[in-house]
Amino acid sequence: MTADRAARSYRPNAPLTWLIPGAGFLVATHYIAVVAGAWYAFTDWNGLSTPNFIGLRNFDQIFRDSTARIAFVNTIVLALTFVVAANLIGVVLALGLHRAVKTRNVLRSAFFAPIALSPLAVSYVWQFIFSFDGALNYLLQAVGLGALRRPWVADPAAALWTVFVVLVWQFSGLMMMFYLAGLNSIPEEVDEAAAVDGAGTLARVWHVTLPLLAPSLTIAMTFSAITGLRVFDQVIALTNGGPAGVTETLATQVYKQTWTLGRFGYGAAFALLLSLFVAIVAISQLIVLRRREQNMA
Repeated sequence: MTADRAARSYRPNAPLTWLIPGAGFLVATHYIAVVAGAWYAFTDWNGLSTPNFIGLRNFDQIFRDSTARIAFVNTIVLALTFVVAANLIGVVLALGLHRAVKTRNVLRSAFFAPIALSPLAVSYVWQFIFSFDGALNYLLQAVGLGALRRPWVADPAAALWTVFVVLVWQFSGLMMMFYLAGLNSIPEEVDEAAAVDGAGTLARVWHVTLPLLAPSLTIAMTFSAITGLRVFDQVIALTNGGPAGVTETLATQVYKQTWTLGRFGYGAAFALLLSLFVAIVAISQLIVLRRREQNMA
């Protein structure tokens, strides 16, 4: 009788009402704040005086600014290379540490550990490694490649790639966990059936495992694309946008224009462009990858 009364009094929609306070707080503190802050992108606000509406003047200046163009190109280059490298390494690590290796749990923890560290702390450690008297140049000298030594973070040709290395090192383990979750959802019988049919290891990976990892690929690539487009901490800690501005990104320009130069309206315009760019790329990528999943199903 008690169970019947409880079943009758249970309302399936009741748990949804519990989300209202949290959802309202999220909308008020994040989305409304973002929309309200976007208004300053159309003003000349300097953080102190009353903002004056200037229309699209900030955006016109951004499109004419050579530093902004460099920042946009760097953002694209870092995002593309990071997405490819981090996901490729993540897939390889996941496949290698899925079942066969006895110490796979220890190795998984070791590869995943960097994501738990502060990006700033990691970047400062790598800044020491990349310094002229650091570990990388010492290693090159020790193996007879001393001619390759250089001040990596101060070299215009290499500085951007130091940021790339730090990003890949820190996030590849997270990509690995995405793909491990996908591998764990694939029944072992599928791989065994392919092996019985005579498919080799590489054939099974290419024709069976990777197609079934499509959902994990969607999540991992979308997440890594957003991360790559929003890169900030690593650039600030390693190069601070230098040397001579060759490692500036859209995110660093938002910070510098707003807080260093006091051009709050101009910085808000950068922030609005970055937000729209990230949203367009992420949504487009998600749609394409979801359609790919459906076609492979």
